[in-house]
Amino acid sequence: MAIASWFNFPVRPGRESAGLNFSDLGEQQILSLAIALEEDDARIYNTYADTLAGDYPDTARLFRGMAAEEDGHRHRLIELYRERFGERILLIRRQDVRGFIERKPLWLMQPLDLEKIRAQAEIMEADSRRFYAQAARHTTDAAIRQLLGDLAAEESRHESKAETLGDKFITPGAVRTERQTQRRMFVLQFIQPGLAGLMDGSVSTLAPLFAAAFATHNTWSTFLVGLAAAIGAGISMAFAEALSDDGALTGRGSPVLRGGITGLMTTLGGLGHTLPYLIPQFHIATAIAVAIVIAELGLIAWVRKRYMDTSFGLAVLQVIVGGALVFTVGVLIGNA
Repeated sequence: MAIASWFNFPVRPGRESAGLNFSDLGEQQILSLAIALEEDDARIYNTYADTLAGDYPDTARLFRGMAAEEDGHRHRLIELYRERFGERILLIRRQDVRGFIERKPLWLMQPLDLEKIRAQAEIMEADSRRFYAQAARHTTDAAIRQLLGDLAAEESRHESKAETLGDKFITPGAVRTERQTQRRMFVLQFIQPGLAGLMDGSVSTLAPLFAAAFATHNTWSTFLVGLAAAIGAGISMAFAEALSDDGALTGRGSPVLRGGITGLMTTLGGLGHTLPYLIPQFHIATAIAVAIVIAELGLIAWVRKRYMDTSFGLAVLQVIVGGALVFTVGVLIGNA
C-alpha cells in the first residue's frame, strides 16, 4: 500500500508512476527519510522565525523553539542511523516517495498572514506524527521501531508544547502588538494603494466625463471619454505606485501588487460613473452617474475613517469638497 493512501494525501498528476512506494522502503531508507524530514522542518521553522522576527518577534521566538525541538529529533535519528548503518546517510527526498508529505513553500503564503503560518505549523506536526506512526509499524528492528514510536508520540504532544511556548512567548500584550502590526501591514500593502486608486479614479475623471457630457449631450461619446479617462488613469496610477518604492524599507510590500491594486481601483473608480452613459437617455444617465459619484465619495470617506483613523466628518468634508470642485469644473467647462 502506498503512503498516499495511508495519509490521504492527493498524488499530483504525473507522479503516479514515478518514485518509490513507502511499503518498498527498507529501514535504512526510512531513517534517511526521517532525517531529511526533520532537517526540512527545522529549516522551515527557522525561515518562519527569520521572516517574522522584524514585525512579530514573539512569534519568531516560538518558531525558533519549535525548530530546536526538530533539531533534537534529527540528532537522535542520526545517532541511531550511525549505530545501525554507519556514517553515510542515503540521499532520499520527499519527492522520491509517491504521495509523500509536501511542505508549502513560504512564498506561496504571501501576503504574510500569521494565522496561515500557525495553521501550516499544525499541519506539519500532524503529518510528521502520522509518518512516524506508520514508519514504526513498518520496521522490525526493535531500536528503530522504539525511536520512531517515541517520535510519533512526541509529535502528537508537540502541539501542546507549542501552546506552552506560546503561553511563554506570546503574551496577551504581544498578541495585541502583533495584531496591530498585522493591521498596519494590511493598511500599507492593500488599503492605502487601493484608496489612492479609488480616490484618483472617482475624482480625477469627473471633470473630463461631465465636461464631455454637458458639451455634447451625447451619451455614447461621453461613455467613450469616461472609458478612456478611467483606463488611462488606471495605467498611469499603476506605474506611479509600482515605481514609487520597492517596499523594502517602508514595509509596503510588493511594488507589482501595490501597482496592480492601485491601477485596478483607479479604473473601477472611473468606470463607476461612466457606465451609466451606456443608457441612451442623457438626463437619466446623468442622474444615475451623479448618484454613483455621491456613493463613491461616501465609500471613500468611510474607508478613510475605518482604516486611516480619520474622523468621518473630516473625511466627508475633504472628499466631498474636493469631488464637488472637480465636478463643478467639468460642468462649467462643458457648458462653456
